[in-house]
Amino acid sequence: MTTQMAPDAESLDGLSHKLLDALDALFGQHPGFRPAHAKGTMCTGTFVPAEKVAELTCAPHVQRASVPVLVRFSNFAGVPTVADNDPASASPRGFAVRFYLAEHEHTDIIGHSENGFPTRTGEEFLEFARALATSKPDTPKPTPIEQFLAAHPKTKHFVEDPKPIPTSFAHESFFGVSAMKFINKDGVERFGRFQILPVAGNEYLKEDQLKDKDANFLFDELPARLAKESVKMRIVVQMAGPGDKTDDATEVWPADREIIEFGLLILTEAVDGNEPEHRKVIFDPIPRVAGIEPSADPLFELRAALYLMSGRRRRNANPEAKH
Repeated sequence: MTTQMAPDAESLDGLSHKLLDALDALFGQHPGFRPAHAKGTMCTGTFVPAEKVAELTCAPHVQRASVPVLVRFSNFAGVPTVADNDPASASPRGFAVRFYLAEHEHTDIIGHSENGFPTRTGEEFLEFARALATSKPDTPKPTPIEQFLAAHPKTKHFVEDPKPIPTSFAHESFFGVSAMKFINKDGVERFGRFQILPVAGNEYLKEDQLKDKDANFLFDELPARLAKESVKMRIVVQMAGPGDKTDDATEVWPADREIIEFGLLILTEAVDGNEPEHRKVIFDPIPRVAGIEPSADPLFELRAALYLMSGRRRRNANPEAKH
């Protein structure tokens, strides 16, 4: 494992601004919405920790019988009207969960439905976003994005990897982008990545089924499902093995790595994302609790800064805007 120096505040702020501008150029500006994963739906429920998870971490939310949670599912694009059955812009889907520990005290997990991330650093992601934004149908070949993908095989794999559309958010899996350092009460440290897996199993639409689906079918289906039954999702941790890189989100670890149960999400109620308390939520990729720390992945600080910057902009926008 290599160690990555954290960027200084000035360069981090500058890079965050450039990334926000690049996402605006790619998707357009939509006041009151996130610059990516703009279309989302929220629900509440409970987290119940796994029986032996305290052997992995001393984090506060695994020390209790249960804690309340807020979960947001989303489509990828920074376009609030993106169709749920749009194979190019709706995937990978997004997932975020907030564990409420006390008043003004919480911790989050953020993931998406693709195992891995397209770039290792924020600078590479900026170049990637700019290449996408400047590659139009009439752009001369090779386009900027074609040139970028040719020079970045891991990004090319991420882009071209099949991303099937689920029948429901309750049938989709999600993966934490970056590795975490888990620390137990004895000070034992291990690295791992979060995965969120549907208890009901994965279920995806075939290509010939997509045309029969409404543009909002996922966002209509989840509240209807929750009105009848709870949605359960396992949170597990895939542990790093010998030689696995813990500071590179483009590196997908082998599937045979040890999996440790972290706990169970029991989602019970759809909620209005426009409700003031929910509108102001800015999810944080950095855990900021004892027992779970960020690895040396250089994406952590940048993502946290970008989410905060875009979240503040969203809060200051039209209060009637959607979540």
